[in-house]
Formats: sequence, structure tokens, C-alpha cells
Amino acid sequence: MKENNSFQHKLQDESINLREQLESYIKHWPWFVFSVIISLLFAFMYLRYTQPQYKSVATILVKDDRKGNLQSELSAFNELGLMNVKNNVDNEIEIIKSRSVIESAVKALNFNVSFLTEGRVKTIELYENSPIEVSFFETNDDFYKRGQSFLVNYKNENSFDLKSLDNKLIGTYKFGAIINLPNAKMVITKRTITHNFEKKEYSIILRISPLDQVVQSYKSRVSVAPLSKNSSVVELTLNDPVPNKAADFLNAMIEIYNQDAIDDKNFISKNTQKFIDERLKYITGELGDVEKAGENYLKSNKLTSIANNAEAFLENSVEFEKELILTETQIKVVKSMIDYLNSSAKDAIIPNNIIPSTNENSINTGDLINQYNSFVNQRNRNLENGGTEKNTTVINLNNKIDDMRKSIKESLNRLSASLKIKKNELQLQDNITNSKISEIPRQGREFNSIERQQKIKETLYLYLLEKREEVGITLAITAPNAKIIDSAIPAKSPFSPNTRLVQLFALLAGLLIPFLVIFIHDFLDTKVKNRKDVEQVVTIPFLGDIPASESNDKIIEVNSRSSSAEAIRMIRTNLDFILGNISDEKCKTIFVTSSIPKEGKTFVSINLASTIALTSKKVLIIGLDIRNPKLNEYINLPAKGLTNYLARNENNINEYIVKVENFENFYALPSGVIPPNPVELLSNNKINVLFDELKKEYDYIIVDTPPVSLVTDTLLIAKNADAFIYVIRANYLDKRMLGFIEDLYQQKKLPNLSLILNDTDLKKSYGYANGYGYGYGYGMEIENKSWKDKFFKRK
Repeated sequence: MKENNSFQHKLQDESINLREQLESYIKHWPWFVFSVIISLLFAFMYLRYTQPQYKSVATILVKDDRKGNLQSELSAFNELGLMNVKNNVDNEIEIIKSRSVIESAVKALNFNVSFLTEGRVKTIELYENSPIEVSFFETNDDFYKRGQSFLVNYKNENSFDLKSLDNKLIGTYKFGAIINLPNAKMVITKRTITHNFEKKEYSIILRISPLDQVVQSYKSRVSVAPLSKNSSVVELTLNDPVPNKAADFLNAMIEIYNQDAIDDKNFISKNTQKFIDERLKYITGELGDVEKAGENYLKSNKLTSIANNAEAFLENSVEFEKELILTETQIKVVKSMIDYLNSSAKDAIIPNNIIPSTNENSINTGDLINQYNSFVNQRNRNLENGGTEKNTTVINLNNKIDDMRKSIKESLNRLSASLKIKKNELQLQDNITNSKISEIPRQGREFNSIERQQKIKETLYLYLLEKREEVGITLAITAPNAKIIDSAIPAKSPFSPNTRLVQLFALLAGLLIPFLVIFIHDFLDTKVKNRKDVEQVVTIPFLGDIPASESNDKIIEVNSRSSSAEAIRMIRTNLDFILGNISDEKCKTIFVTSSIPKEGKTFVSINLASTIALTSKKVLIIGLDIRNPKLNEYINLPAKGLTNYLARNENNINEYIVKVENFENFYALPSGVIPPNPVELLSNNKINVLFDELKKEYDYIIVDTPPVSLVTDTLLIAKNADAFIYVIRANYLDKRMLGFIEDLYQQKKLPNLSLILNDTDLKKSYGYANGYGYGYGYGMEIENKSWKDKFFKRK
């Protein structure tokens, strides 16, 4: 059950803490309202005068061999070792946003020249809505380096005034006339006025900016980045006050980038074509020389073709071999016939079919042999028919046989001689052929070397012809390096400033600024604020807190029902509990002190004494703060008093005690003249004797003592007190001083010590916050302040 009560108490404390934190900010609600209004006003002014920015976006696909697996149109020349082109998205991005590309776009669009018109709030660039346009020619380098501005004032339909920006007239010119400038010639012409510019009479600012400045401006604003790591798609963005201008610039950049890529490729292709043409011319000459060398070699060696001639020589050699063998065979046959004739009988038949029949001699010999054999057969038939050797027919036939035999023998001898001659000729031809065949390897090697050079030159010649055709095709169909996916178009609405975001930021800033100011102020403010701040540090009994006085009266009136009066009465009641162990018949001595001056101890002393005096008690208030007396500011007191009594040997204190006006039982002992030695006076035993005497005459003695943290006066006379009231002023005393007060209490240097919190905010006090108030809800007078007082006066 105790744990449950403790938990509930903890929740209640947290709720009170949160509520107090909220209340500490809510009470300053006028500052929050004022801050929000000012922030929104600044936001309105910012939105009103800030030039809106429009974002234009273009998307292109960059050819990239590494990511897109695309091949360059010129990759065929890699075989020649003439180029090694390999696109890379990162490299291409750097090329796209390079200064050269941006500068070319600026020059192409004449973006270093702008047309401006001054409005009531801001200067606006007209761009396409300009009623005039300008052209420059015969420019020099200084034209792009030096900025200059002119004022073009419409005069009539045909002429205008050209002025400097300080309104000095340069001259009056007709539209279309040539105007000589120091660094160029300029022509201003009229344009058809668009629906956005309907002024018939106008004054246009013609601004020519330095080229480097314009290029740097665009270079800093252009963003080129891939949409993802695994993609070759690149996004180009540009922010500009003129949406059409931003879109035109991005499209011009893409066009120039593509044209530069095409020009680069064509430049390489043209140089390659030139190189190929030069090589073709050189190789054509070399190829002719090699072909002539081959021709001369064949002529000098009486050849038509090494292979064909070799084949013919081999065939001839084989034929010669065959003829030679055949001839030798025929020679042997003839020789055998001759031997046969020499060894055979006269009337023997001679074989005829073995005689070679390849020449005329062999044919005649065959005829003779046939005739011879015919004569032999006739002689043999005559002899068989009964003829004799002496027969005339036989004798005639024998004579013919002998003659024919001689003729055959002579014919065979001639045939043999002819065959031997043929054999010799065949042997000679065969030797010649064999000699030519033996030279063929050398000739083949030599001719192959010539033919190889010819083939190399011919192959290179044909290859270059093919590549020249490829280069020609490439030049005719060169594709751009980037494919446009989305062209840049003018933005319809600005992306900056974001009206809703600015207004939201202004609202948050308006709420945050006072919050931070209050937070920092409270964080740096170490002053005691309320009772809770005191109770968190000290364990001293708490009599109550006194709200800030709602009137200028220093002494609370008898019938006052103000919060301060009720607080004093409550403190008086609580004080009775502190002094409960003291008999009512005895005088009760109450010392009032504080840590430092100006905490209100004198105010508490005088009002506590007056309140007690209203209860028919005889009360004496003593101004014991002899260093800095303040009682005379509340009541009329004489100059002499306590210090005079202590400094003299007089024994009658009543001479210095005065009765307070408008009170029956209220008396005061002034501090007296400020002494040079207050410590010696208070250290004298006479002060103790004085208190003993006064206690016999009064029911209550209220003593206004010096601050205990500055001097030791109070500690010297503390033993004479029945109770000490320690006054702490809210929003004045540093919290670090509470430890000093706690030490006094723990060390019991001040008897019956209790605390009063003075000058608190009524609405922040614990009692008021809980719905009670010091008058228990009746008779309270809470001042109704006007909104101006609440707003400009901080409690």
C-alpha cells in the first residue's frame, strides 16, 4: 500500500513538474505571438523580394562500353593499332560539365548578354520577352573580358536613346543602325513584343557580363550525375531564375557535347582516311615494284611459272628417259639383227617384226627384209620343185638374195648409226632437263621470296582499301555520343523558395526563438524562484512565502486583504508553532535576518511586528542592523537609538524607544547613529542585559538584524533570540547561497531557524497554484492588469 502511495505521489510530482515547465513558457505567450508575427513578416518579405529559382532537368543515355556493352563505330581501327577508344560514363560526365562545353554553350546562346527591366520590387530578366534584340560582330578579346551595361530608352517607332547606367546620354540611334563600341560593333533591332511585355514605351537595361564570370556562374549551378551506379543514364540539372533560359542552356550543352563527340570521331576518321590514302599510294608503288621484279625474274630465267615449268621439265625428263631406253633397246635389236645376218646361212629367213618402226630407215629395212624373205621362199620352192643350184632361175634368185642381203645389212648399219645418234641427242636433252630441274628449288625459293613480298603488299593494299571504305561509311553515319531520353523543358513552378517550407520554417522559428531565449535565460538564471527551489536544497522549516506587494504601502494596513497581508498573517500563525515551547507569559524574541541586503528582511520585520501588534500584544521592533539601518524608511524614527545607548553609560533605554503612530501596542527602538565599531558594540555584554530588560516589558520583540553572510553582527547576538526568521527574496538570491543557510541550520548557529520566501509571484506560488491562495479563496484582491502591462512588464 505504501508503494502504491509512493508511486502515486511520484506521478503527482512529475505532473506538477511538467505543468510548471509548461506554465513557465505559457506565461510568456505574448512574446511567442510577437515572435511568430515577426517571423512570418520576415518570411513574407523574403518571399516577396527573393528571386524565384526554377529547376530544369534533362536526361541522356551516354554510350559506355564498360556498362552498356556498346562498341564504338571506330572499333574496326583497333586492328590497325591507330586508336583505343573506350567510353566511360565518369569521363563523359566530366566532359559534359567541362568549362569548354559550358563556354561554348554560353557563346552559342549569347548568355553573356542579358536584358533586364526594373520593377517596383526587383529587377527581372526578360530573356525571350525582351522587346529588343542585339547582335555583336567584329568583337575582340576585351569584349569577353570586360563587363559593360547600357540603358536603352524607347523614343519612337524608329529610334531609341542609348544611355549609361548613370543616365548619361551616349547617343540617339535608329533600330538596326551600327553602334561602334570600343571592343565591338553592336546592332539593336526591334522584336515583336510578347504578351508578357506589353509596354509601348520601355526602358531596358542591356548588360554585357564578362564571359569568365558567366561561365563560372553556370559551371557552379550545373549538376551532372548518373541516375544509378549500374546505369549509363545521366541527369543534367540547372537552377535559374528564368525557366526557359535554363532549359535552352541544358539542351545547348547536350547538342554541343554531341557535336564535339561527332567532330572528334570525324577528326580521327578523316586523319585515318588521310593516313590510309597515303599508305595506299606508297604501297601501290611498292606493289608495282615487286610485281616488276617477279616479271623480270621470270624473263631472265625464261620461265612462265615456276610450278608449271617444273612440271613440264619433269614430264620432259620422263619422256627423255623413256625415249632413251627405247632407243637403246632398238640399238640392241638392230645389233642382234646384224649379228644374225653375219652368222645365219645365206638362204635363212630374216625376222622382220622385231625391227623398230619409228623412223624411215626402219621402214625401208623392213621392206628389204620382206623382199629378201620373198626371194628366199621362191628359191626354196624352185629347189623343192626339182630345180637345181645351177638352174638359171635359182642362180638369179641367189644373186638377188645376195644383193638383198647386202642391202639389208647396210640398212641395218645405217639404222644402228641413226639410233646411236638419236640416243646421244636424247642423252643430251635429258642432261639439260635434269640440270634445269636441279635449278628449280633455287628458283622457287628466290621467286617465292619475291612472290611473298608481292602477296604481303597485295594483302595490305586490299586491307587498306577495305578500311578506307569503312572510314567512308563511318563518316557518313557517325552517331552522337549521347542519346537524348528527355529534353530539358521550362519548369512551370519554382522549386526555390518553397513558400510552404519557408512559412513553416518561419512559424517554427517564431516559436523556437522565444522558447530558446526563455530556456537559456532560465538555464543561466541561478536565482531562487519559488518554494520548491528552496525545499530541494534545505531542510529548514518553511513559514511561508510573501507575494510581491500589490500596493506601494510599506506597512500593511489594518484592514488590508491583499495577498501580502494574508501571507504575513499566515506567517504569524505558523510562527506560533515554532515558538510553541515558549510560555505565553514570557516574551518571545524573534530575529529577522537574510543572506545579503535588499532581500526584504526589514519589510518582513516591520509588517510581522505590526501584524502581531494588532492582536493586542505589546510589540517592540529593534533596528539592530546598525551598519545599514532601514526602519526609518517605514516609520518615523529619531536619529538616536540603540547605538547611542550602547556607546554611553546610560541605563535608561526607554529614552530611545518610540511609539509607532496609528498602533496602540507597537513600539520601535531605532538603530541610532551608525558607529565606526559595530562589532565592539555588539560584543559588549550590555546588549545582553538590554534584551533581558526588554523581555520583561514586551510580549514580542522583533529584531531587524544584519545579513549573516556579510558580517558577524547577527551571530554575536544570536543567543538572545528565541527564533530566527531567515528571509529569502525570490528572483534575487542565488541558489548557491542556500547551502550556506543549510549549514547555519545544521550547525545550530541560529536557534529555531525557519524560512520565509519574499517577493514571490502570486500566480506561481504553490498555494495559489493549488487553488487555495493566501486568503483561502475569499477576500483576495488579484489585480487585473491590461494586456499592455502583461505584455511589456515581466513579473
